[in-house]
Amino acid sequence: MDVKLVSRTLDLIEVFAECRRPLPLTELARLLDAPVSSCLALVRTLTNRGYLYEVKKRGGYYPTKRLLNAALQIDLGDPLLEVVREYLAQLRDQTDETVVFGKLQETSVVYLDVVESTRAIRYNAKPGEHRSVHANSIGKSLFGQLSAQQRMALAAKLDFRRYTENTLCDLESLVADVETSKKRGWYANIGESAADLAAIAMPVELAGQAYGISVVGPIQRILSHRERYLESLRQVVATLLSESKLTLDAPP
Repeated sequence: MDVKLVSRTLDLIEVFAECRRPLPLTELARLLDAPVSSCLALVRTLTNRGYLYEVKKRGGYYPTKRLLNAALQIDLGDPLLEVVREYLAQLRDQTDETVVFGKLQETSVVYLDVVESTRAIRYNAKPGEHRSVHANSIGKSLFGQLSAQQRMALAAKLDFRRYTENTLCDLESLVADVETSKKRGWYANIGESAADLAAIAMPVELAGQAYGISVVGPIQRILSHRERYLESLRQVVATLLSESKLTLDAPP
């Protein structure tokens, strides 16, 4: 269950990230789909705390650098992502497809980091976004690492929503796909979450936790270059496992 005030505060931050310009109170309220009075209270609080400032009288509000600085400090405090990001960028450079790093979060996959392709036509995603386990290459790769008992417990909570005609919509189909993928060493989403999208993924265990790395892009491009992309993915995962162990396991 979402807390309304917290959700609205996060929505406000995302609105500024999307618009990238000062916004007057009435426009903020419209974009947030909130009463002006509620929006005013939120804006005043954030202004008093130093996270927003009024550009000029009736000229709209905009975030100060305090929000950016707080986010940067939080980012610097995550040793895992600091180590992994370099390898994700290498994989993106080798394939020029979008690369995603994620893990299981209760009943979905959460994207922890995304390094986007430089191509005009590419897969777009942001860290923090969630995806369905049964229709996602990282989700399948992590489902494949679970014990039979853990799989059953998780599957009981999944909705197995159908996104396309290729979506695996029941436990039996998912398990069969995952077992085949586990034997070959990599997992795929071929038009299962979106008809024109494909991805390949491999699991990776870091500091005792299971994560997944995927290469995602337009379905025809992924299928045409799959073997080359798989080789790059294998190499990056192997190097990450070897070199990150020294960094993440090092004593403080």
